[in-house]
Amino acid sequence: MASLKISVGDTIPKGSFGTIPFTEELADHSACGIPTSLSTDSWKGKKVVLFSVPGAFTPTCHINHLPPYLSRYDEFKAKGVDVIAVIAANDPFVMSGWGRVEGLTDKIITLSDPNAVWSGSLGLSIDLSSRDFGIRTARYAMIIDDLVVKYVEVEPGPGVTVSGADAVLAKL
Repeated sequence: MASLKISVGDTIPKGSFGTIPFTEELADHSACGIPTSLSTDSWKGKKVVLFSVPGAFTPTCHINHLPPYLSRYDEFKAKGVDVIAVIAANDPFVMSGWGRVEGLTDKIITLSDPNAVWSGSLGLSIDLSSRDFGIRTARYAMIIDDLVVKYVEVEPGPGVTVSGADAVLAKL
């Protein structure tokens, strides 16, 4: 992983991510949805929890990282969080499909950061080419308030600690 290029107190750089907003037509998995673009500009004036996984449907991400954010959704909302989003280098269709399988509905937004371009610009990408996965988003979490970073941590190794729901809730 490259060295971290963003710190607490920094304003996040502008970014644009592919996403497929949840609609009821997607609930029965017979439709794929239409990708749209979500800009970090939409987070102005909002408290955002952004967490990153190296890949949708991968064991740690699918079993240990994402589910606690969903199960503790009400606690995040009670602490004033406006937006919870998960980001990965997967395409918007994969992210949407993963979100539907996990039952995220409109609670957690799934964002696509192809080739980890935005994450990489912050030093938050990881090269997993040795596993034939290419460049991915690292496992990290941020609390962003009115576009300013209030918390940013990257996992120091395998597993979920500083980027998990418990750690982020403790910092809100």
